[in-house]
Amino acid sequence: MMTELPLDQVRTLLAVVDEGTFDAAAAALHVTPSAVSQRVKALEQRTGRVLLIRTKPVRATESGEIVVRFARRLARLERDTHAELGMSGSGEPTRLSIAVNADSLATWFLPALTRVPPELRLCFELRREDEDHTAALLREGTVMAAVTSSPDPVAGCSVRALGRMRYLPVASPGRAEQWLGHTFGTSPREVIGSAPVVAFDRNDDFQDDFTRALTGGPGASALRHFVPTSEGFVDAVVAGMGWGMVPEVQAEPLLRIGRLVHLVPGRWVDVPLFWQQWKLDFPALGAMADAVTAVAAETLRRGPAS
Repeated sequence: MMTELPLDQVRTLLAVVDEGTFDAAAAALHVTPSAVSQRVKALEQRTGRVLLIRTKPVRATESGEIVVRFARRLARLERDTHAELGMSGSGEPTRLSIAVNADSLATWFLPALTRVPPELRLCFELRREDEDHTAALLREGTVMAAVTSSPDPVAGCSVRALGRMRYLPVASPGRAEQWLGHTFGTSPREVIGSAPVVAFDRNDDFQDDFTRALTGGPGASALRHFVPTSEGFVDAVVAGMGWGMVPEVQAEPLLRIGRLVHLVPGRWVDVPLFWQQWKLDFPALGAMADAVTAVAAETLRRGPAS
């Protein structure tokens, strides 16, 4: 049984996934589309697995993702080896691909990038994704590190606890007075279940989960607005479009100056965050992890959830 994975075939599979089509991969590799197709087929025969879903763009199967992840790590190790041997020649900076959720990106994550020693010459490629889904990008090999909500490490990755991001149910003062005093009654539980709500997108069920936990009802109001940026989400709540779960670090300054009010004092949701990264002896990745952990310790809540 043949168990070796020919490197030219592995690199070709990675090129097809990254470029999206066989023709584009051929152009990137300076070979013919036929050669690309033959290499992929040979690799599938060698592994005994279908590695690609031949759609447009091409997608890796679950088995293909394993090979793609191997290919990305191999490419990273090759670049490091060339640099250590003085063979890099081009002096190109190192690129780090990282998945991070929108709220972290808007609040505490970017300052961590500035703490990485500049002599490492890093270029950051950030992928915005919900913290519940960033681990999938690690599994696919699309990113080298991610801020996730899962303490369970992806295969081949290490994990560090970062802290807890607290979210508060808030609204504009005018809207809160209207809802509590006239429109829906005096109970915050009535307000939460009936008032217009702001959500990040159609996959955002955070407000619904909070409402169900508070009221035992079906979820937040069907009257909802979708605002798919963290900053825009906060602006929409401040403008009075509806109530929403806003990160404490964004809400607190607005609460102090009276532009937001806490709809249900004493109630909040804490979301634990973790840093996951490839298990590689890679100085730049280690420096990034140290910087992220340090800034998270200064910004996020520590200790057990309350």
